[in-house]
Amino acid sequence: MIIKLLQARATAMLGDKLVKLAAGAILTIFVARMLGAAELGIFSIVMAWSAFLVPITSLGLNNIVVRQMVKHESGHDAMTMLYSAISMRLVLGIIGGGVMLLAFFLLYPDMFTGHLRIAIPALFLLQTFFGFLLFEFYLNYQGTFRSVAYIKAAITAISFSVKLTLLYQGFGIASLLLFTGIEFLVVGVAQYWVYRLKHQPYKDGEARWPAYHPRWFNLTQAKILLKRSSWLWLSGIVSVIYLKVDIVMIGSIAGTEQAGIYAAASRLSELWYVFPATLAARYYPDMIRAHKQGWTPYYLKLRRFALMFFVAAFVIALAMTLLAPWIISLLFGDNFLAAVDVLKIHIWAGCFIFVRYLISQHLLITEQEPLSLASHAIGALLNVGLNLWLIPKMGIVGAAWATLISYAFASFFFLFLFNSTRKQMWQLITVRKSKPQ
Repeated sequence: MIIKLLQARATAMLGDKLVKLAAGAILTIFVARMLGAAELGIFSIVMAWSAFLVPITSLGLNNIVVRQMVKHESGHDAMTMLYSAISMRLVLGIIGGGVMLLAFFLLYPDMFTGHLRIAIPALFLLQTFFGFLLFEFYLNYQGTFRSVAYIKAAITAISFSVKLTLLYQGFGIASLLLFTGIEFLVVGVAQYWVYRLKHQPYKDGEARWPAYHPRWFNLTQAKILLKRSSWLWLSGIVSVIYLKVDIVMIGSIAGTEQAGIYAAASRLSELWYVFPATLAARYYPDMIRAHKQGWTPYYLKLRRFALMFFVAAFVIALAMTLLAPWIISLLFGDNFLAAVDVLKIHIWAGCFIFVRYLISQHLLITEQEPLSLASHAIGALLNVGLNLWLIPKMGIVGAAWATLISYAFASFFFLFLFNSTRKQMWQLITVRKSKPQ
């Protein structure tokens, strides 16, 4: 039974995500306990900038490349499309990392001292290897899930152990940032290694593809991909801005110590988001099948899932609100008691984020992708504007309110701004199960 569970694809994918989230949460606690709020703030700000780099350099290709590859009859054309996408990701990773590094230096010159002068550039530039994620997407298409997921989980666990050891040996956050960059490198190499080991011929009778090389770049294929991915690219950039801009703005307005206290609370709140992400991916095929059957079965299934997600988020938020003083004191200590009020507000954003995962899938199924970009843009503008207004007045509690309000509008209330989604919301609410004849 245990062996079958470990062999399940969903278990492997969820396990990888849980290991990453757990490692990140525990590392946050140890940094807070051993180095203090100011150091945790610096670490969180740098990692937020690292998060900004992901959608910028991904070009929105993650969910596009394989979908376009499989349209080719020729294995050679499919291969050149994949390798062209990876070449673009690698080049933009280097350029984007350099530009991000320059912007970071101009905004935070005081952080470029000591070992951070090496660690921050290394993190941003080694993140280039995130482009090899496309090899993993192609392996998933061919049915290889577990190998990559378990290898990534093992790398995360080893990296986490090394980071904890460094903390206990007296090293600072520079070592943590450096090893995070090395982790990007090792994961990328592992993804490529598994790809070379496991990938199958594109079609029966064809040979396996040769190793990746930039010479396989094809400008025509690249243009096709960029034309298809533009909406997703913009949406990804805007979404990470509204999700991560709060910690950056707190650091700029209130200081790194306040950013560290806020990061402690937000990490505990966001830890729960792995569950709706995984469950939404699990239920996506069911929603597609229901949509093919007609609007009534589709809306019934969507409403059932939405209610289930909302109730789960509500229960989590209520429990975390009641237990917030005890949790913060236990995990972070009395120096982080200011995080209690932040957690009590921030955790309720989950009620909207949980449901948003289903709404995002609904927009894809009903071919309303531009609305996803519009919703993220609304969230980004609200979050930036509210943070500029509330942080000087209320500090990190104001940032928590800004997060809750912007997440609510970008995740749910934007549906009432557009005629198509207003009609669909009404149909979702009023739909009834057909009575048998």
